[in-house]
Amino acid sequence: MITTETRSHGGIYGSSEMNSMAARRAVPTITADQVLLAAFTLWWREVVRFYRQRTRVVGVIASPVLFWLVIGSGFGTSFRSGASGASQHYLDYFYPGALIMIVLFTSIFTMMSVIEDRKEGFLLSVLVAPVSRSAIVLGKVMGGTTLSTIQGLIFLVFAPFVGVHIGLGSFLLVAFTVFLVSFALTALGFAIAWPMDSTQAFHAIINLFLIPLWLLSGALFPLSGASGWLRMLMRVNPLTYGVEALRDLLYPASEGEFSLIASMATLILFSLFMFGLAFLIVNRRTTKPAA
Repeated sequence: MITTETRSHGGIYGSSEMNSMAARRAVPTITADQVLLAAFTLWWREVVRFYRQRTRVVGVIASPVLFWLVIGSGFGTSFRSGASGASQHYLDYFYPGALIMIVLFTSIFTMMSVIEDRKEGFLLSVLVAPVSRSAIVLGKVMGGTTLSTIQGLIFLVFAPFVGVHIGLGSFLLVAFTVFLVSFALTALGFAIAWPMDSTQAFHAIINLFLIPLWLLSGALFPLSGASGWLRMLMRVNPLTYGVEALRDLLYPASEGEFSLIASMATLILFSLFMFGLAFLIVNRRTTKPAA
């Protein structure tokens, strides 16, 4: 009798352990290939979705181009830039800033898809799938980065009109600079959009924070001519280094505020920081539903 009970208890405990082991085996392990496949799928979805909305494609380019032409023609040759105060047509000076504006608009507004996907239920279906959340960040951010880079490089067709003729090496550096700015701003837009429930709140943050970020980047006026407190804000603004890097590459003869190496290093650090921030926001534990 004792032997039977012992065997019975042993059988019960053995069955319980086997069930727990089976449950642990049932938890799917996510491989790197699955993460890359999910990220690629989300990336492709962002690209296709953006170019199907033709009004948005035209809008993110037409608005900065119109702004560039009107403001640039308005100031004309009355503008002075550089330490020597040399005369420069404002269309020439404002060209890198207008390019950054296109990148800013595309990067930020493509990330509104995070809020739209949450409302439509698509984001919930992605979250419950056996896919790491890092794939969501990577796919969304790379999708917006690709679109922003393409839109920014399209604007280079206007470069000959401001006397800019770049070779292959300079073009690759310009493309890399645009990519870094696009990547950082897209990751920033993702981090802002992820906890939000409405596009109205998203637009409010853009008007309050991101537009001043562009205004204080040296896109409209040089850092050397700004007042002391404004110059300090411009120096800590990461977009300033993006504008300065493009200005150094497009106008090699101009006197830049920072060296090209310092500007590129700052952009790389800014990009890594923004992507890390987006990754942390997505993976943090919260009682609020993610979708």
